Amino acid sequence: MATKPYPVDEGYHFIDDGKQFNSSWYDGLKNGTPWEFKATAHRHADGNPGNFKIYEKYHDRLRQQGGRYGFAVYQRRGSGTHVLKITTKLASDLPLLRWHGGGNHRNSRQSKLSIGAVF
Repeated sequence: MATKPYPVDEGYHFIDDGKQFNSSWYDGLKNGTPWEFKATAHRHADGNPGNFKIYEKYHDRLRQQGGRYGFAVYQRRGSGTHVLKITTKLASDLPLLRWHGGGNHRNSRQSKLSIGAVF
């Protein structure tokens, strides 16, 4: 199965002995490169602009492995969504991130990255 619009194998891949390996720190692989996908609404229901949440523990590992991010900005339309723009970036090419507590989600500190910082 591939993730659209990026032809990336989703979170599982097969190793030589045929056993399935489930990744917990990336969303997919393309030619051995790990990818993480991030999406945000252009504006939230309260009118505030969207942002991408990056988690330190996973970001560090993605950088070490030469991984990439796929970013998408969407707008809610009726009961669905409309993708406004997409881009990809090397994990090592993200701007300086400021880490803060992220609660218990993904057991890692987080940083919020504005849409403008990515696009």
